[in-house]
Amino acid sequence: MYIRKKSIMIVLGCFVLLFAAIFAFDKISNLAVTTSAEVSNWGLSFRENGKPPVGNETQDYLKKYNSYYIDKTDEKVIYLTFDAGFENGNTPSILDTLKKHDVKAAFFLVGNYIVKEPGLVKRMVEEGHIVGNHTYNHPDMSKIADVDSFKNELSSLEEAYKQATGQDMPKYYRPPQGKFNKENLKQANELGYKTIFWSLAYVDWYVDKQPSKEYAFSKLIPRIHPGAVVLLHSTSTTNAEILDELLCKWKEEGYTFKTLNDLVN
Repeated sequence: MYIRKKSIMIVLGCFVLLFAAIFAFDKISNLAVTTSAEVSNWGLSFRENGKPPVGNETQDYLKKYNSYYIDKTDEKVIYLTFDAGFENGNTPSILDTLKKHDVKAAFFLVGNYIVKEPGLVKRMVEEGHIVGNHTYNHPDMSKIADVDSFKNELSSLEEAYKQATGQDMPKYYRPPQGKFNKENLKQANELGYKTIFWSLAYVDWYVDKQPSKEYAFSKLIPRIHPGAVVLLHSTSTTNAEILDELLCKWKEEGYTFKTLNDLVN
């Protein structure tokens, strides 16, 4: 009888441990979901050609932190932006084309670019383009929790920009790879920055796997929409080659171009 009772107690004890483990795992799983939900990769859902896409954060939510991805307008206007982690020999051609069409763009640059290509950075500024902050080292900013480290990524680039141009850097920030969380948006806002995402982009950043002209146009022409913030990479040879024709096509559809200064005011 004693042995039987002891066996029953052992079985009951095992059940208790099992339920405790399940409960603990459930709590950990819920915690993990909560934590990951605080970090986001910027994303878009295109539902109809020629119409604005839906972002994975709303315009109203982003605007609380002076963040933008599109202009809320029916006007056929485009805000053209470029990201560049390094110079791949295409920027002079891109700048020539922009000058030809009298289009002012924004270039989001990193530390390596500004240090190695001060002449091109000065040319951007002299020709009326905005140079924005893409951080100094291009890290995943959503993983940077402390304010000082976050601030250092932006302020280090500001210093490099001032050394290259003699001017203070415009307060526009684009998170590397579009990775962000609410704290990032708050921190950038507190530092006086406007965070700029995008409402139209395509896979153009693989240097050794460049898209064809036809593929680029299949993404950039049908999906253009009023108030679009367009992201292109200036490292893309395809972009440099198609830019003249692309700007012509957009203009033929009735689009004009504005700057980020117009977007945020």
